[in-house]
Amino acid sequence: MIEFKNITKAYHHQAIVADFNLKIARGEFVTVIGSSGSGKTTILKMINGLIKPDKGDVLVEGKSIDAENLIHLRRSIGYAVQGSVLFPHMTVEKNISYVPHLINHRNKEKLKEAVLKWMGIVGLDENLLDRYPHELSGGQQQRVGIARSLAASPNLLLMDEPFGAVDEITRSHLQEEIRRIHDQSKLTTMFVTHDISEALKLGTKVLVIDKGVIHQYDEPQKILAAPKTGFVSQLIANHKK
Repeated sequence: MIEFKNITKAYHHQAIVADFNLKIARGEFVTVIGSSGSGKTTILKMINGLIKPDKGDVLVEGKSIDAENLIHLRRSIGYAVQGSVLFPHMTVEKNISYVPHLINHRNKEKLKEAVLKWMGIVGLDENLLDRYPHELSGGQQQRVGIARSLAASPNLLLMDEPFGAVDEITRSHLQEEIRRIHDQSKLTTMFVTHDISEALKLGTKVLVIDKGVIHQYDEPQKILAAPKTGFVSQLIANHKK
């Protein structure tokens, strides 16, 4: 589904990733964890073209994104980030239906059905349809953002620490819901986190990186049982405390 081929990216002559290679199979839920500045978000944003590599190629479904129309590509990829990035002047309904409306604005009834479906899936009550973001709690705003990222039925979902700004109880509920959505849909997902417990709980595969270098890419249980480097061992030690 996703392939990074010989990727290099530097900022101010400092390499964030160098000769980075990775293949992600269709249907995987890949959690990405590493230290601050390790390249997690840089790698994620390369998939939808928000960041371009200095060298190398990123392929989505076997096609180089350099050859794709980035606007069309981004509309086919769900994208959810930490905190509220909702349109403040739009209601919940309009926020969630924004991308589907761009794709097919003629069938308003179908759009409304899709909005209600995704609101139900992420645990939002229908009475929130006409509310604006400032009228919602942080957890509700995050759920709206996730529903919006899913509403266009993407082939791929990118999530950058999406639960980092909510309380622990809400975070636990959101974790359960996003894993349930994946279990039902098998939607290929890349999920950046700084929390090793979250990475191990959610991922079908866990990608551990530090300073742009892959330390391990494996199933959670295999990482727990056999960490391959000292960096991974330290993460596991923190998880077990």
